[in-house]
Amino acid sequence: MTSILTPVLALIVLSLVVWIWMYATRIPAMQRAGIDAQNARFPGSLDVLPDTARQIANNYNHLMEQPTIFYAMVFYLYLTGQNDQLNIWLAWAYVGLRVLHTLIQCTINVVPLRFGVFTLSTLVLMAMAARALMALA
Repeated sequence: MTSILTPVLALIVLSLVVWIWMYATRIPAMQRAGIDAQNARFPGSLDVLPDTARQIANNYNHLMEQPTIFYAMVFYLYLTGQNDQLNIWLAWAYVGLRVLHTLIQCTINVVPLRFGVFTLSTLVLMAMAARALMALA
């Protein structure tokens, strides 16, 4: 695990696992609710689904949002040769916190706890960006 690119792969795998989990819960929930797939073309039409199905879908969406900054940051660090041990640890910390965020949101969904983990992951991302900026000086 000495490559800064390995955490990128781990986050991609997490996103794909959540995608599978999302459809494994969403499709049966839609069937139980009698929602035709064509009628689900607007996001609000799925608001009648149980929280368990919706929070997994929400988490999948969250994995498509801020982690895009992480991907760009890691590729920037890699391409500029800033893949030192501290940046690798920070990248793994970010991924670990995103895994924890996913587990919280997809299971117990306690918002203050989830927000705390999200904030920590954002601070890790900010540390990575700050280190990249300092390397320019």
